[in-house]
Amino acid sequence: MKGELIFGVNPVKESLQGTRCAFNLYVQLNASDHRVEKIIRLAEQRGVAVHRREKNDLTKMCASSHHQGIALEVEPFRFADLDDLLVATAEATTGLLLVLDGIQDPHNLGALIRSAACAGANGVIIPKDRACGVTAAAERSSAGAVEIIPVTQVINIAHTLEMLKKRGYWIYALDGEASTSLFATKFSGKTVLVIGSEGEGIRPLVRKQCDVVMSIPHYGGVSSLNASVAGGIAMFEVARNINR
Repeated sequence: MKGELIFGVNPVKESLQGTRCAFNLYVQLNASDHRVEKIIRLAEQRGVAVHRREKNDLTKMCASSHHQGIALEVEPFRFADLDDLLVATAEATTGLLLVLDGIQDPHNLGALIRSAACAGANGVIIPKDRACGVTAAAERSSAGAVEIIPVTQVINIAHTLEMLKKRGYWIYALDGEASTSLFATKFSGKTVLVIGSEGEGIRPLVRKQCDVVMSIPHYGGVSSLNASVAGGIAMFEVARNINR
């Protein structure tokens, strides 16, 4: 296999509509869903070879039974360049960047990338080390959003935040113990939202670079929210404010 295998209707469709090089499309023999037929047409338009496979063969190829009868072999994920991302947004007076400080679970990563795309964020920044990368599982959880929104990797999150502050961004972070409420915070201009890891939250050096640290008020008995849920709530609150 030349690259990596992504599967599921939405991830495959978004990938074929994106810019990544695709090599082979694998379709379950008896798949007749209209969405699958549309994907086959997209593949044929791009000159991607289409192969029919038994369901069990697809399950073995994908190491999962949740392939929805379709899988696509593509080149490895290409991260965006941070400098290119900042140049593209340099003239904007408002905007949102999502910074993830050590997310470990690929499903959380994928869900956060999808929420960022839906909230109109300009990009997602993740660390190169001690964090989940954009794996096939993350791509599936993003439902194809990794093809829509730029995702970039950096060596040092704290240094990156320091640089963004110099470029006019305000840095906000979520922390369940913070006394400032997300919903009492007013967002405007160029905004960075930092989400910490599932277990430890935001690291101390990263926290020092944040202008405001906020929490999401809880009204029930559960003590904390899943990282991707909390991030989604916060992103849409930011988007509601900066897009007024």
